[in-house]
Amino acid sequence: MTGPTLSPISEPRRVDGASRAPSDSIVGVGSYLLVGVVFGAILVKSEVVSWYRIQEMFRMHSFHMYGIIGSAFATAAIGIQLLKRSGTRALNGEPIVVPPKQLGRGYRYWIGGFVFGTGWALTGTCPGPLFALLGTGASVLVVVLASALLGTWSYASIRGRLPH
Repeated sequence: MTGPTLSPISEPRRVDGASRAPSDSIVGVGSYLLVGVVFGAILVKSEVVSWYRIQEMFRMHSFHMYGIIGSAFATAAIGIQLLKRSGTRALNGEPIVVPPKQLGRGYRYWIGGFVFGTGWALTGTCPGPLFALLGTGASVLVVVLASALLGTWSYASIRGRLPH
């Protein structure tokens, strides 16, 4: 049995076709917000969102970021294996499934990587921790966040018309 298929712009559907209860979404939003705030604080305190640390990493001047990325990779690999072997289920009773990734090829990925890398170079940050950086008071990143959202919306609106 395979897990639910996820669309990048739609809400995941349950395998059994049942709808979510209204209380699930309210509790879920609060829980996700709390986890996000704690995770953002960890990112800031560990200096993962620091422009200086990112520059050090790309210039091979420090092991700091490589150590964090490596430990995150190891933790995720061990965690996924433990979930698979133990048969752990989600809180709603559904099996936890990690769908296989489909790697793409072609010029689209080169263009996407170029645009992503250019944005990262111009802003000095990866888009992932934008909210954490905003939480530190770096209000200029509102422009970066708005640009990231505009780019995401633009891609979603033309995605179906792009060549495969």
